[in-house]
Amino acid sequence: MPPFRAEHMGSLLRPEKLLEVRETIRAKGVSAEEAGLPAVEKEAVGHVVKLQQDLGLKAVTSGEYNRTRFWGLMWDEFEGTIQLQDAEAGMFRLYHPDVVSLIEKDRKVMPGDSVIAGSKLSHNKEKSKSNLHELKLVQAFVPDSDWANIKLTMITPAWFHMRYKQGRAYTKEAYSNDADYFKDVAKVYQEELAMLYEAGLRNVQFDDPGLAYFCSDKFRQGWAEDSDNIGTVDDLLDAYIALYNDSIRKLPADFHTGVHLCRGNFIGGRHFAEGGYDIIARKLFTDLKVNTFYLEYDTARAGGFEPLKYLPKDKYVVIGAISTKLRELEDKEEVKQRIYKAAEYIAEGSGQTREEALKRVCISPQCGFSTHESGYPLTEEDEKKKLALVRQIADEIWGEA
Repeated sequence: MPPFRAEHMGSLLRPEKLLEVRETIRAKGVSAEEAGLPAVEKEAVGHVVKLQQDLGLKAVTSGEYNRTRFWGLMWDEFEGTIQLQDAEAGMFRLYHPDVVSLIEKDRKVMPGDSVIAGSKLSHNKEKSKSNLHELKLVQAFVPDSDWANIKLTMITPAWFHMRYKQGRAYTKEAYSNDADYFKDVAKVYQEELAMLYEAGLRNVQFDDPGLAYFCSDKFRQGWAEDSDNIGTVDDLLDAYIALYNDSIRKLPADFHTGVHLCRGNFIGGRHFAEGGYDIIARKLFTDLKVNTFYLEYDTARAGGFEPLKYLPKDKYVVIGAISTKLRELEDKEEVKQRIYKAAEYIAEGSGQTREEALKRVCISPQCGFSTHESGYPLTEEDEKKKLALVRQIADEIWGEA
């Protein structure tokens, strides 16, 4: 059962052939079928599943090969969403770290990169195909007995809320307040997860850059200075935790849930959020009802391990100690010492021995290797070495999958 001792965050470097086909579709306006995408995508996913299996990784993913951006097409498929084409910058919280990446020089949003609720949100199985397609692609290369280990990454339910100014994540016709909007977002996620469960999914990792922004003084200051906001920044964190809990409350007990507090590995290896987990740790670890927290700890910008003392006894943490932004391979013994250090803080907080606490700790790279399609400094060979190091460290500390 997940989480496993050696994990990775989902996205892996895409093969050139796959990128070329997608570029043909964009440049020439041809259909996916005409460009030969289905066969190329299937071959690429088969290759990347084998790569993970050969390295001894259990929670295999599609490498996110069927997506161009880490959040995929899920929100575009929900009934009621509309893509923004020429949105004014005034719709956005310009102090929100990744809004900077969406807004062009003339203060317009790149087409199709952002959606709002134009009318009431609902789930339609006929339209919500991308996650199911991705799951089935991976299942085709994994024995049935291991299907429960397959991991699907999914964007946070708050993804298309946090970036917008107060009340701008939806039209006035769709919703009159955040509470009603969140209620429908949770319903849509419940139905998406139920559909995927029926298809065999038992392991979901929510990718959430937004939660890490609550650690950022810059974001907190920007929020406090924005007179349009209702309530405090911590009220917003509470609302997002409640949104998550509502989204996953109907899941069966054998469905593993985790949340990855992404600090960004965007094009060129940029990152967006600075600030330790201290300010949100107690509330997040205690109140958010996921099984596992995937935390980035590759550099000092994530702070120290002290906040892990708030991790409840029934929850796991995956320490992202290996960088996906730097080619240089980490020192194995140094990383092992950091994992032991993390376990000491967990032990202190829960009155356990270090050995007992270690049972709730795993290791991974800090982020995906390719959150968008291309533009990353590592090669596939570098990626394999990093993943092999994760596996080796896990074997030496725990001696189990």
